[in-house]
Amino acid sequence: MIKWWKILAALLIFYTLVWGMLGSVPRLNILHETIRNVYYHVPIWFAMLFLMGYSVVHAVKYLSGNNFTSDIISDQAAQTGLFFAVPGLLTGSMWAKFTWGTWWTFQDPKLNGVAIAVLIYLAYFILRSSIDDELKRARISAVYNIFAFVMMFVFIMILPRLTDSLHPGNGGNPAFGKYDLDSNMRLVFYPAVIGWVLLSLWILDIKKRMALLAHIQNEN
Repeated sequence: MIKWWKILAALLIFYTLVWGMLGSVPRLNILHETIRNVYYHVPIWFAMLFLMGYSVVHAVKYLSGNNFTSDIISDQAAQTGLFFAVPGLLTGSMWAKFTWGTWWTFQDPKLNGVAIAVLIYLAYFILRSSIDDELKRARISAVYNIFAFVMMFVFIMILPRLTDSLHPGNGGNPAFGKYDLDSNMRLVFYPAVIGWVLLSLWILDIKKRMALLAHIQNEN
């Protein structure tokens, strides 16, 4: 049976995809029509951050209770979060090409921070796959997960705000909401954030159930 929040996720994503392309947007220099990417790029990153936070919460729950269900949920949430990082990077790279003139620039600390964060989480999955003992793998992975989340938060949310950055809201560059998210855009942007977060939970729910079933089968 499909839960109500899954139906809501589908409706919000459909609404965002359609009205995000058809609705009116501010006519700004440099950005022009690319400002519509804020409906996709930013909510996808919100979903990714939510999943990584969800993952680290269950990592802490595992360390406090040694419940393998928490370890499985933590791992699946991190996998789903990294999956959402891919479209987040692709939409960001596309946006950069049309506004900054390049697919990627190492002069932007937030881009560099994102790249480092992705590599840190890739190392997390390599670490998990390299440990055969289930108990040891769960404990070490949980500790590393906490480290990975803290480092991601530092590289993405803190350091870009302390230095010059091309991203809005960082290094003295005003955030979108301060100068160009008008009332029409907010009617799409906020539902987009809710829709993408709910979609990420939907995907996580499927992966979690599959992983739990696989774990039960391996024990039997």
